[in-house]
Amino acid sequence: MNLIDKLNWRYATKIFDPHKKVSGHDLAFLKEAIRLSVSSYGLQLYKVLIIENDDIREELRKASWNQSQITDASHLFVFCNYIRNYDQHVDSYIRRIIELQGKSDDGLKQYGEFIKKTIADMPTEERKSWSEKQTYLALNNLLMACAELKIDACPMEGFDKQAYNRLLGLDELGLNASVIAPVGYRSDNDETQERQKVRKSMEELFQMA
Repeated sequence: MNLIDKLNWRYATKIFDPHKKVSGHDLAFLKEAIRLSVSSYGLQLYKVLIIENDDIREELRKASWNQSQITDASHLFVFCNYIRNYDQHVDSYIRRIIELQGKSDDGLKQYGEFIKKTIADMPTEERKSWSEKQTYLALNNLLMACAELKIDACPMEGFDKQAYNRLLGLDELGLNASVIAPVGYRSDNDETQERQKVRKSMEELFQMA
């Protein structure tokens, strides 16, 4: 299958087969795809929790309008954006550049200070929105990687973020649950898979200038 075929194959899975599990090998592939995601400045200001524990997922299901995907999928990916200590993350990023690329710190520290100031100068709501958007870039890599392996996924915003933050202890870690994605294999009973994909036409969606 080429990329377009795989994108036509995928859909937001509504009913997962709870008996089918993603293998450790395939899970490693999905994690590496997320790790290689683009992000603003390359900072990757997020952490991805992969929830397997059944008891935890039962509690999270209650905070997700009782949607069955939370408990029936093989794994639940929770994308969390950092909400504080940005300066420390920037410093860590600059150190990684120096260590991995063998560069001197000449100019890099100044670049780090520039990033810090740019983030600090953002209005609070703009900074919050910017930080959360980073997780969606990583989510897209997960969805593409799942399609590559013919693993099903369902990106979801329908959950109580504050409840997730509390149940997963995210507040103490300076994190916020931004978007989630149950991952696994579709159930034969999921009628959604038979529906025609509905998208805008090329003419309606694109405009050349």
